[in-house]
Amino acid sequence: MDLYKAIQDLYAEKEKLERVIASLEELQRNAGGSVVPVKPGKRRGRKFMNPKERREVSERMKRYWERRRSGPDGKAGDKPGSRPDKPGAKSPEKHGAKPPAAGA
Repeated sequence: MDLYKAIQDLYAEKEKLERVIASLEELQRNAGGSVVPVKPGKRRGRKFMNPKERREVSERMKRYWERRRSGPDGKAGDKPGSRPDKPGAKSPEKHGAKPPAAGA
């Protein structure tokens, strides 16, 4: 199908739909009703928080991170299983390698 012909067909269909809509609106007006706007369906997407909810979440997260930073004895990062100094660094003892000599 030719692109030009497809566009022409779509314009013709659009005009036909506009005429049908106009005649239906006219029938509705003659029947004593008014044009009723279409109600949107259920809102989708993210739920927005009001300021009170936002403040509650903020306080909860502050407490969470404070406890997380302090660790069990008040020292940060001394927990077993904490990350090494460099991300991706492997412990030499775990992999059979010897630590480098002091003077090397």
